[in-house]
Amino acid sequence: MAKIVALAAYFYQAAVAFGLLIAVAHLLTPADYAAYSLFISISQFAAIFCFEWVRFACSRFYPGQGAGSEALERRALSVEFAVCSAVCLIAAFASIVFSVPAEIAVLGGLVAIFQGGSDLHLTMLRFRQEFRVFSRLQGSRATILAAGTLAGAAVAPNFTCTVIGLMAGYLVYGLLAMFLTRNTLSEAARFETPLVRKHFVYGSVAASASVIGILTPLGLKAILTAMLGAGAAAGALLALDLLQRPFVLIVSALQAIQYPDVVATYDREGATPIFRRQLGEYYSLLTGLTLMTAAGIFALLQPVGQFVISAGLRSGFLAAAPFVIGLAACRALTFNMLPTPAHLQHRLLAIFVLAALDCLLLNAGVLAGGYLGSFSDAALMAGGMIGALCALAIGVRIMTSLSFDFVWPPVILSAMGLAMPVLATAGFGYSLWTSVSVGVVGGAFFCLLGLYSYFVKMIRPQARP
Repeated sequence: MAKIVALAAYFYQAAVAFGLLIAVAHLLTPADYAAYSLFISISQFAAIFCFEWVRFACSRFYPGQGAGSEALERRALSVEFAVCSAVCLIAAFASIVFSVPAEIAVLGGLVAIFQGGSDLHLTMLRFRQEFRVFSRLQGSRATILAAGTLAGAAVAPNFTCTVIGLMAGYLVYGLLAMFLTRNTLSEAARFETPLVRKHFVYGSVAASASVIGILTPLGLKAILTAMLGAGAAAGALLALDLLQRPFVLIVSALQAIQYPDVVATYDREGATPIFRRQLGEYYSLLTGLTLMTAAGIFALLQPVGQFVISAGLRSGFLAAAPFVIGLAACRALTFNMLPTPAHLQHRLLAIFVLAALDCLLLNAGVLAGGYLGSFSDAALMAGGMIGALCALAIGVRIMTSLSFDFVWPPVILSAMGLAMPVLATAGFGYSLWTSVSVGVVGGAFFCLLGLYSYFVKMIRPQARP
C-alpha cells in the first residue's frame, strides 16, 4: 500500500506540473515565458551538474548492507552535498562576470541548491523504504512550489517575480521537510574519505549522462530560439516544457518503486531465471506505461490546444506537440530503461556514450529538419523526433546485453491504445469532437485492456501465497 501511495504522489506531481505550466504561460507574455522556460532548464542543469552524482551514489549505495553503514553513508552524502552547494554558489557569482544579472545569478544558484537538496533528501527516504513520509513530502513539494510560482506571477506577471515566487516556495518546503523528518535521518557518524571516493567514481560517471541529458533540451531550446526568435519559439518551448514532464515523472515513479528491488535481486543472486523474469517485468511496465502516457496526451491534445493554451502560443504549440510527444517517449525510455544493464554491471562507458549519442542525434536531427525541410516548429521538432528514434535504436543494443523475459501482451495492447488517437487525428479537420471521441474511447479501451493484462500476468501471480 505504501508503494501505491508513493506512485500516486508522482502522478499528483505530474498533474500539478502540467497545470502550473499552463497557468504560467497564461500569466506571462511569450517573451517572459521563454525567459522563464530557459531559467528553469538552466537551473535544472546546474542542479544536475553539481548534485546528481551525489544522488546517483545515494541510489546505489544508501543505506548500505552492514550494521552502522547507513549512518556512515549519510554522513558522507551530507558532506558531499555541502561541498557541492558551495561550488554551485561560487559558479553563480562567477556568472555575473559574464553579464548575467546579479539577482538572476543568485536566484539560479539557490534554486539549483534547493532542488538538488530536496531530490537527495527524497531519495534517501525512498531507499529507506519510508514511502509514507516520502509521498507526503513529494506531494507537498509540488503543491508548495506551484503555489509560490503562481503567487509571484500574480503579484507582478513578469519573469523576475515569478522566479522569486519559486524560490519562496522552496524555502517553505525546506522548513516543512525539516519538521516532518526531525526524528529521522539523525544518527551521528564519523566521516570516512573512502566512501566519498567510492561515491564519486560511480556517481560522477553516471551523473555525466544526466548532465548530457539536460544539455539536450537546452540545445534544442537554443536552436529553436535562434532560428525562430523568442516570441515565435514560445509555443514550441511550451510544448517541450508541458509534454515532456508527464513522461519523465511517470517513468521516474515506476523506476523509484521497482528499480531498488531489481538492484537488490541482481546484487544478491546474479542473472538467475528469477532475476530475468523480474527484469523483463520491469522493462514491460516502463514500456507499456510510457505508451499509455503518450496515448492519453495525444487523445486530449487538440481540445487542450484549442481551449487551454493561450491564443498567442496555440499555433506553435499544436504544430510542435505531436513530434514532442514522440521525442519525449523515446527519451524517457532511452535514459531510464535502456542503460539498466550498464548500471547493474557498472559499465560506465556505455552509459556515457548512449547519453552523448542521444544529445548529438537529437540536436543534429533538429538542425537537419530546419535545413532540409523548413524553418518551422513542425519541421524542427520532426527532425528532433527522428534523432531520438535513432538513439533509441542504438540503446536497445545495450538493453539486450543482459538477458530478460519480456512480458509482451500488455505492451502490444498499449501500442494499440496509442495508435487509436494517433489515427483519429486524421479527422480533426472535419469534426473535432468526433475524432477526439474516437481517439479517447478507442485509446482508453486498449489501455484498460493493457492494465488488466499487467494485473493478470504480473500482479496477481505475486499476490498468491
